[in-house]
Amino acid sequence: MDFRLTDEQRQVEEMVRALARKEFAPRAAQVDEESRYPEENHRRLAELGLLGMLYPASFGGSEAGPVAYTIALREVAGGCASTGVGMAVTNMVGETIYRFGGEEQRRKYLPMLSGGKGAGAFALTEPGAGSDAGGLSTFAREDGGHFVLDGSKVFITNGAHACVSIVLALTQKSPRKISAFLVEPGTPGFNVGKGERKMGLKGSDTVSLSFEECRIGKSAMLGSPGEGLKIALSALDGGRIGIASQAIGIARAALSAATEYAKDRRQFGQAIGDFQAIQWKLADAATEIDAAQLLVFRAACLKERTVPYSKEASMAKVFATEAGNRACHAAVQILGGYGYIREYPVERHLRDIRVTTIYEGTSEIQRLVISRALNR
Repeated sequence: MDFRLTDEQRQVEEMVRALARKEFAPRAAQVDEESRYPEENHRRLAELGLLGMLYPASFGGSEAGPVAYTIALREVAGGCASTGVGMAVTNMVGETIYRFGGEEQRRKYLPMLSGGKGAGAFALTEPGAGSDAGGLSTFAREDGGHFVLDGSKVFITNGAHACVSIVLALTQKSPRKISAFLVEPGTPGFNVGKGERKMGLKGSDTVSLSFEECRIGKSAMLGSPGEGLKIALSALDGGRIGIASQAIGIARAALSAATEYAKDRRQFGQAIGDFQAIQWKLADAATEIDAAQLLVFRAACLKERTVPYSKEASMAKVFATEAGNRACHAAVQILGGYGYIREYPVERHLRDIRVTTIYEGTSEIQRLVISRALNR
């Protein structure tokens, strides 16, 4: 088994690592402090072809592939986690449109997404439908040559900056059928709520969306009628590899900060990194992060080979996000009181990584997916 990256993948790693460390990381604390959407970061991602990594150049993408994408997202998240999640959802939306959209939809939206004309949003979660995605209540009724959307969505990443949102809605109540639609900002009846005040990822855009007699053409349907849940679950499979990569990037940044601090901080006449208690915390974190990376690469390789990878994606997400949380917790502990103040980055890393065990499928849902696969 060859664990070496290809020349192209290594070039992506080097390019994005330099970008994240030189441009994103230095302003990440300010982005967090001001709860500011870093538009300049997203412009840079577009310039370097990092917002359309999962579809062909004929539609404006860079067709780098799932493995290169996970590497790029890891590096971006290590520099600025808020930028990473925006990048992740935009790539997921673009890939979903490419896979399930018609030629006209692809030609219209994919160059916009990859070119940074706007982000992509994925509107699935509702006030009464979180982990139970099939329990959504937003309804799209047919009216001549149109559909009319009514309902609301919550916790939608990129919602206020999206040039297109994939919206999941019921199109038949009995038996229940869910369909997917492409909705543009400015459509009458489509409103964006205020930004959420969050624990972490404060530079990401998280809003509610409401639809009140929102009329869209039938051409706005993505895929076939009743195919919405299939589209959503397929998108989330790939998205989970991305969130795992995001967690690894944040955890690696926290581990790096803790390691450097342990070399410099002296107590009892020696560097605290010379104490076994600290050494073991760092060793455990490093081991779990590397194990998480291997799980992510396995899932991404399966996806790149176009073979089923749902179980492996869930394994990667649950392990990487939980291991990443442990690593960030350990980093704060190693820095002690300094880890608890904003002068050092580890408290931000801990706040930013916490949500990775929640969004795009909680840890509990990942274990459900894995156990069902084992029992087939």
